[in-house]
Amino acid sequence: MSEEQVEAEEIMPDWSAFRGVLIVVEQRDGIAKQVSWQLLGEGRKLANKLETTLMALVIGHEVEHLAQEAIHYGADEVYLCDAIELKTYRTRPYSRICLKMIHEYRPEIVLFGATATGRDLAGAIATHLPTGLTADTTQLDVEPHPSRLLLASRPAFSEKMMATILCKQYRPQMATARAGVFQAQPKDTSRQAPIIRIENEMREEDIATQVMDFIRDTGTINLEEVEVIVAGGRGLGGAEPFKMLKDLADALGGVVGASRAAVDAGWIAHEHQIGQTGQTVRPRLYFAIGISGAVQHTVGMASSDVIVAINKDENAPIFQFAHYGIVGDLFKVVPAITEAVKNKRGLFASVGAGGQAHE
Repeated sequence: MSEEQVEAEEIMPDWSAFRGVLIVVEQRDGIAKQVSWQLLGEGRKLANKLETTLMALVIGHEVEHLAQEAIHYGADEVYLCDAIELKTYRTRPYSRICLKMIHEYRPEIVLFGATATGRDLAGAIATHLPTGLTADTTQLDVEPHPSRLLLASRPAFSEKMMATILCKQYRPQMATARAGVFQAQPKDTSRQAPIIRIENEMREEDIATQVMDFIRDTGTINLEEVEVIVAGGRGLGGAEPFKMLKDLADALGGVVGASRAAVDAGWIAHEHQIGQTGQTVRPRLYFAIGISGAVQHTVGMASSDVIVAINKDENAPIFQFAHYGIVGDLFKVVPAITEAVKNKRGLFASVGAGGQAHE
């Protein structure tokens, strides 16, 4: 073997035994997290580029319906582990199932949602495998044959640039991905695919932890799963105007969000922050009120179905992303919209089809 061949072999090991893109489906009480179907949509693109199989792993108790749903959302094969011991998420039994599946079926890429559960599970698995883990990715792509590398990108250097992270020497390539970034494929109930069952080998007495109860109402919000968000930024000038935004959000059945500037100023809690350092959202309706439209914020909300921007500066970058723009005093515009919603008048009657209206 020539020196060039030896060097190439060292750079690119033979990973031909590893094939397929695996999405680990996250669920609670038999209901899947939307990020799982979003990842199946993105996984479909990756699998097609690699000309390989898209797989899903479903773990829980009485969750066979989720295996069927995974097929409807694009999976070519579904691996199902259904046992009473797996009814609620616990790190050790869930990670053992994942490791068993990875060792036996050898997917080349494994993706998890970047949720509290997904981060915990992915981290636990990575400690037992000779591989790395890219956290909180917002972009995914692959290089085709021969490298078949996963290109996992995420914000870096205080959000000033994107870093693309590669795992050249080990398999599987693993990453967690933010909810709301990718788009699920349309549900196709006519799709059929095999369901392969995996046995749970851990008994209850082998698991050190027990889940006694869930505290479900913590007062926190999950912006990733709501359909209407009313977000405020630096233009509000303080914490008090967020009450005005909450009135609009309540009238629309939505929740309040915020830009990083508003959170850094201490006007609202971090759990409301949207953007690279906050949450990524994809609601049906998004109000950007007093938000200039910095990249740090727009990457977290640009995929919203309908974006309404309200700003006194007609040159604000946010209008480049908005479907509807209102140039005017937000302290007059927002209460007027709230009143219109409460009175069930036409919400956008004054906003023309061109997308921008003036006060």
